[in-house]
Amino acid sequence: MIRTTAAYDGRVVTLRLLRRLALASVVANVGIVVTGGAVRLTGSGLGCPTWPRCTDASYVATSEMGVHGAIEFGNRLLTFAVGLIAVAGLVAALLHRPDGSRRRSVTWLAALVFLGIPAQAAVGGMTVLTDLNPWVVGGHFLVSMGVIAAAYAFWRRTGEGDGPVSATVPAPLRTLAWVVVAVTGAVLVVGTFVTGSGPHSGDAGAKRNGLDPEAISQVHADLVFLLLGLSVALWFALRAVAATPAMRAAAILVGVELAQGVVGFTQYFLHLPALAVALHMLGACLVWLATLSLLAATRQRLPAPQPPAARSWKSDALREALTLHDR
Repeated sequence: MIRTTAAYDGRVVTLRLLRRLALASVVANVGIVVTGGAVRLTGSGLGCPTWPRCTDASYVATSEMGVHGAIEFGNRLLTFAVGLIAVAGLVAALLHRPDGSRRRSVTWLAALVFLGIPAQAAVGGMTVLTDLNPWVVGGHFLVSMGVIAAAYAFWRRTGEGDGPVSATVPAPLRTLAWVVVAVTGAVLVVGTFVTGSGPHSGDAGAKRNGLDPEAISQVHADLVFLLLGLSVALWFALRAVAATPAMRAAAILVGVELAQGVVGFTQYFLHLPALAVALHMLGACLVWLATLSLLAATRQRLPAPQPPAARSWKSDALREALTLHDR
């Protein structure tokens, strides 16, 4: 069993606090994706025309830059907030010592989340320095998906034991779950191509990627239908083997995919209104998280085996004395 508290250098870090910080990282990184989308959808992508400064003479937005400068600079400030949450999670992971030693995998995942934030910021800076090149903007989104995956793994790992990993479903179904993950990744990647060909560039002067919006949208839709079909098939297969936790995760994934599909078709037929596009970006994050949850549900990590209790000569002597007395 994992103890719920660990004392270190006079401080107490509870497992509950660690899990809350890990979950906060997940929420914060999803939030930064949505707010980053808002920057693009409001045409504020170059509200701060350079990086890391907001202007050549100032690190902060000025009144002369107007609302676009305020929106872009506000999103940069949110990056610091996400980074602070990641730092808090890493510190908590370092201090959490349920058995007198650090849980290395938890600490490494917390460190990975922390390192992902400056990487994400650097790619975000490149989007500004390249005048919102659509391929770089797409890469920025995909880096965010990587950080979200690391944050989810961190949160999930804090709730597991430290024993060996065992599968909860037959091997072919775990392989199918990995296929669902791969197809979800393909949907996200092609989704960035669709975005790069569309009208919401982030600035009136930003270039588009040159792909035909109709054709690439069709490819994206085909991948979505493939993903939905695989997810439904996996749900039926998991139901057949009575893998209840994984079956529930698959059902949630199918539900999220259907909701995302409704938003996607709505934005397409309404010619990409900004609100629908923002909801679609949030939906992309939720589909990714639901996919990761499904994969995680196909295995489990058991509690670490507990060492036998130490026996002292005093307890042995007392036991022997009681035995002689009974005789």
